Amino acid sequence: MGAGGRSSLPRGSAPSYIWSVTKQNFLSKLTGSFSTPADGNPTVVMVEAAFKAANLNIRYINTEVFPDGLHAAVLGAKAMNWLGFNLSAPHKVKVIPMLDGLGESASIMGAVNCVVNRDGKLIGENTDGKGFLKAFNEVLDPKDKTILIFGAGGAARAIAVELALVQAKKIIIVNRNAERGEDLAKTIRERTTAEAEYVNWTPKFAIPAGVDAAVNATTVGMDQFDGKELDIDFDSIHSNLVVSDVIVNPPNTHFLQEGAKRGATTIDGLGMLVYQGMIGIKYWTGLDSDQAAMRKALEEVNI
Repeated sequence: MGAGGRSSLPRGSAPSYIWSVTKQNFLSKLTGSFSTPADGNPTVVMVEAAFKAANLNIRYINTEVFPDGLHAAVLGAKAMNWLGFNLSAPHKVKVIPMLDGLGESASIMGAVNCVVNRDGKLIGENTDGKGFLKAFNEVLDPKDKTILIFGAGGAARAIAVELALVQAKKIIIVNRNAERGEDLAKTIRERTTAEAEYVNWTPKFAIPAGVDAAVNATTVGMDQFDGKELDIDFDSIHSNLVVSDVIVNPPNTHFLQEGAKRGATTIDGLGMLVYQGMIGIKYWTGLDSDQAAMRKALEEVNI
C-alpha cells in the first residue's frame, strides 16, 4: 500500500524484527517531521501509537524547521540514518532539489510529503493525495465528478492529481496566485485524462453550480494562523455538495461548520491524516499499521 503501489520492505533495510523492543537494543530507529509552525502537528501522537501497537523501537520526532534550515535538516536526517521523515508546509515543494530521487506520484505532483531512506538515498514520495482519496472514497466516488479545490500548494497538487488519476471528470483550481494555479491545471490536463481549469480566487468567491465537492487545501482555518475563514460566499454551499478540509487542528474547521449548517456532507482532515500516516509507515518499515490505534490516539489528544 502507498504511493506508487509498492508494499515491500524499503530496499536496503534490515528486517523489521530487529526494531522490536528488547532489553539488549538501546538504539531507536528514527523518523519524524519537518515543518513550521510545528507545535500544532499531531502526527507524532498518531505515528508513535502505531509503533507502540506493533512493539517497534522506532521514534517519531516532530521538529520545527524553518525554510532556511531545511537543507541542513535533510542532510542531518541522512547522516543519522533516519528511516525517513514527513514534510509539511512550507517545505513540500522546496525539498525536491535536496533529495536523491522521486517516486512516480511525487514526480507528477511536484510535491513531497514523505521521504524514505532507500539504500542510503533519500527518495521523495507523496502520501497526502492517497490518504485524502481513501477518506474521500468513504463518502463519494470521485469518478465522473467535478471537484473544486481551494489552493495550489503541495496538498492541493497531491489531491488534484490523485482525484484525476481515478477519473474525476473535472478539477477546478481556485487560487490567488495565477501562475501556480495555471501550472497545476496544466499538469492535470497534460498528465491525466481529467479536464482542469484555473479560476482566480476573487473576494467572496461563490462555488459554481455543477460542482460535486469543494476541498480546502490551504492552511486557512488552522489554529496557528490568524485567518480562520475562507474568503468565499458560504451561501453558495448547498445540501448536495460534499465539503472537505485538509486541516486537522482543529478538525472541525469554520469551513466544515458552515457546510454542515447548509446541509452539506462534510469530511474532516483526520481520516486523511490517518491514512497517509499508514502509507508512510508502510514505506519506512514494510508493515501495516493499526488504524484504530492511530485514530484513537488523535481523538485522545482532543485536537
